[in-house]
Amino acid sequence: MTDDPTRPFALGAAQERLVGEVRALAREVLVPLAAAGRPGRVNRPLVAALGEHGLLARLLPGGRGGPGASALELCLLREALAAESTEAETALALQGLGAHPIAVAGRPAARGRWLAEVAAGRAVAAFALSEPEAGSDAGGLELRADPDGDGFRLTGTKAWISNAPEADVYTLFARTTPGARSRGITAFAVAGDAPGLGGTAVELLAPHAIGRLELDGVRVGPDQVLGRVDQGFGLAMATLDRFRPSVGAFAVGMAQAALDVAVAHAAGRRAFGRPLSEFQAVAHALADAATRTQAARLLVYEAASRYDADPAAPGVTGAAAMAKLYATETAQAVVDQAVQVLGARALVRGHLLEHLYREVRGPRIYEGTSEIQRTVIARELFRALP
Repeated sequence: MTDDPTRPFALGAAQERLVGEVRALAREVLVPLAAAGRPGRVNRPLVAALGEHGLLARLLPGGRGGPGASALELCLLREALAAESTEAETALALQGLGAHPIAVAGRPAARGRWLAEVAAGRAVAAFALSEPEAGSDAGGLELRADPDGDGFRLTGTKAWISNAPEADVYTLFARTTPGARSRGITAFAVAGDAPGLGGTAVELLAPHAIGRLELDGVRVGPDQVLGRVDQGFGLAMATLDRFRPSVGAFAVGMAQAALDVAVAHAAGRRAFGRPLSEFQAVAHALADAATRTQAARLLVYEAASRYDADPAAPGVTGAAAMAKLYATETAQAVVDQAVQVLGARALVRGHLLEHLYREVRGPRIYEGTSEIQRTVIARELFRALP
């Protein structure tokens, strides 16, 4: 960040350079790999390229011997990738989300087995929290972890798990103490080929790799526990708190990509003898879209900066919720407006806006719906009362 107090969220030269380098890498290397992938399946060549070019190692604590990307740097990476390739952005984010708990809370054995492989793009990671009856209410999960000698056996179902059922390692949350709600959940690092673990793919509107997991007495040993027994819910929430502002960054990247397409079209397309940009209705709609996109970007940067300063400080959770809420809602509106400007051509299969129109809907749901974010923000408001 710059030291200029009049521009508290302007990017410094090194940060601007990072954004430019990542966007160039995406255009030249990652976009072709994304296009060659099979919709709804893990794109392993794309993940490998993210590892080969150092983005995954930069992302993960310990991935290159350091603390990993700051929350702000994570936002810059996700925004830059999203502006060029949502597939590359999603592949990066899911590797980070799935492996972050292993990096910060894993035993030496789990860290040694998985971190270098994930950072290199040779192993695909996943974050397995949601269940058929426990989505927004994550504290109500029911997948059992029954004691078995010095370890546990996992039995139950996980749903809506990104990278499932193809991931090589799952950060998986299970109930170790029945009836204890959030106080009775433990996190485990579970290999994708573990005996008793199976799954099926789920087809979504936007063709991401996502699926359902079925666990039938999957054995996990003490070295696979992440953090402490019965304290996994806190690890899950801490991971989501770290990544929540960067979901907003993903949305900002999509909004910017849509806005760029709409502005270029309005400047070049003629109707009734003049460019669309000379029609006030079009120009003002794009002005509003640009203003909302920049406001969302600044909310994201501010939330990430507050997290970097002190993740436990008052207001950090509320700032992250505001950033995620406003950015994802803004991206939906901006993409919709861009489609309106371009008209029917924007809805032709394969057009960037057709892709974004399908892609932009998910972030308003995952990692906390818009309604959950509003609940968090309201709770923070009332908590601040004297």
